[in-house]
Amino acid sequence: MPDIRPTVGSGALVLNATYEPLCVVSVRRAAILVLSAKAVCVADGDGVLHSARNALPVPSVVRLTRFVRVPYRTHVGLSRRAIFARDGWRCVYCRGPAETIDHVFPRSRGGRHAWENVVAACARCNHTKGDKTPAELGWRLHHHPAAPKGTAWRVLGHRAPDPRWADWLDLREPLREAEAA
Repeated sequence: MPDIRPTVGSGALVLNATYEPLCVVSVRRAAILVLSAKAVCVADGDGVLHSARNALPVPSVVRLTRFVRVPYRTHVGLSRRAIFARDGWRCVYCRGPAETIDHVFPRSRGGRHAWENVVAACARCNHTKGDKTPAELGWRLHHHPAAPKGTAWRVLGHRAPDPRWADWLDLREPLREAEAA
């Protein structure tokens, strides 16, 4: 029996009628939007979708034909994966590969579980730090934690973006932002 699961990209970027990024949907949903004339394909992905009578290039970016007003969240949700993505999967103390998350000001001493207090850390640094602050150990953070900002974070969250979406999203490498700070 042949494998009928899609092997093409994981999703398609949906743009509003004004070319403002809205969200990421599955390739199947993007194709349905194009076939039902609710969207037009702006950029093709890899491959072709076939039906009995038609062949449609896999959509990578689609633009809605009507403007949709969307109330946006003002903040990005805090999650483990988002913390790792923000910090570039690197320990903020030693720049080694990150495996855990750490509270800069320990929760046991009143530290909050917020973007400004949570960082990615390797297991060794996290264990050594324990319930102390970096200042007490004489450590310094390679960058100060902050909530991520920008269109890409609002639309993608922690997902890895498709390079074909760069024209519509403000994409910056997390490590470059950290080194600039």
